[in-house]
Amino acid sequence: MLIALSAEGMHFPRPSDGKMMVSFDWVPIRYRNVISVLKNPFYAGVYVYGKTEKRTEIIDGRVRKSYGHRKPYDDWGVMLREHHDSYVTWDEFERNQKVLATNAYGKAGGVKSGRGGKALLAGMLTCGHCGRRLCVVYVGRRIGYHIYRCDRSNLMLARPRCMSTNGARTDVAVTEELLRAVAPLAIDAALEAERMHLEGEAQRRQMVELDLQQARYEASLAERRYAACYPDNRLIAAQLEKSWEATLRRVEACEARLNERQVRDNASIPDFADLAPDLKATWNDPNVDMRFRQRLLRALVKDIVVTVDKDRHEIELTIHWQGGQHSQVRIRKPKPGEHTKSTPEEAMAIIRSMATRWSNADIAATLNRMGIRTGQGKTWTAHRVSSIRTVHKIEGYRSADRTNGEWLTMSEAAAKSGVTNHKIRSVVEAGLLPTEQIMPGAPHQIRAADLERPEIQAAISRKGPCRAHDENQKSLFSTI
Repeated sequence: MLIALSAEGMHFPRPSDGKMMVSFDWVPIRYRNVISVLKNPFYAGVYVYGKTEKRTEIIDGRVRKSYGHRKPYDDWGVMLREHHDSYVTWDEFERNQKVLATNAYGKAGGVKSGRGGKALLAGMLTCGHCGRRLCVVYVGRRIGYHIYRCDRSNLMLARPRCMSTNGARTDVAVTEELLRAVAPLAIDAALEAERMHLEGEAQRRQMVELDLQQARYEASLAERRYAACYPDNRLIAAQLEKSWEATLRRVEACEARLNERQVRDNASIPDFADLAPDLKATWNDPNVDMRFRQRLLRALVKDIVVTVDKDRHEIELTIHWQGGQHSQVRIRKPKPGEHTKSTPEEAMAIIRSMATRWSNADIAATLNRMGIRTGQGKTWTAHRVSSIRTVHKIEGYRSADRTNGEWLTMSEAAAKSGVTNHKIRSVVEAGLLPTEQIMPGAPHQIRAADLERPEIQAAISRKGPCRAHDENQKSLFSTI
């Protein structure tokens, strides 16, 4: 709230005459202003007296008194509800106090509000073994990823950790379950989002208009004070003129903010109805703030209990929805050394198939032509292919020149026949020279014995284009 009000350029009144509280100055809003309004029952239409108490203690044989200790609602001396017009209802005030208490102290049974970050489920997960909240731990220096881990027993009691789970896998599983649950209500949710957007814009515009109205009143009052000042009182007149100029500058700032708000309101209103057909694309849109995702999740989900099924090597998530229903989601627990940045299985199959016949550079070129990326989303190079072969102990490349020479590449076949690569390719494309490919897109391999056949040598040495002879093909010109 403080960030939003500061972005809007809101000001807050502050007494300028000490305890008399007759005149005020408008200063930029601060944290203590926001928290005092949220915690003051006066704004809920309640008159209260006796919210704090005095405590007396004996310290080192002497009496020590301390003041300002807050008392619970039931112990307040006077509490008159509906005493005056309120800004919020009493139920809203109590709900705000619970949210503030949960965010400040993280008490058991409470869920922290969405504050952004990489972790979608921060403050939402409860360990099913010990009942404590799971913490978010960020791992890695350059890329960085997060995990959810039960750390309380280890930090406080030096006991082994109950469990840990990969943050990205858990977030994806809960997101899919959330989107599946809200899919039937997508249209209603879009309409509600549009209504909330319009109401929020109207409230922000009203706040700017009230701020401008107050600024104009302050400027008018400062002008009347300056006009009523006796000219001989030059020091007082100078001070009043300075105050008048300050109020006029504030009026200009408020008018500028109101004009900016009008331009923003006249702009096209986002069509929230388009969000309903494809919730998954909307959720994963990079322009969507993580705070929005977290708040939407907390509006639908009350709590998530996490347990480990050691027999099946799975993480079980029990989602408790706000309406009282619950559902279960299971996540396969990664094997030792497995992570989300591992090389795709398709790439591993290609590397294993080509490693015994092709060099690392040829394998890398083939993978890039097929559009297959590394586990980190990068293109392939000979060095990266070599690293994969070393880690997975894949047999390396052996050139045809170093073995029995059974298989030749196109370049080796062209060099052996004394022709260009284009000539060898034309013979292959004409269907005269058979080749083998491990998979579509991989380089061609030619048997050395096939290259020595007389008809192949004749086709290679022939001038002009290569054509395959078909006995069933009829001549275009009749014999005369």
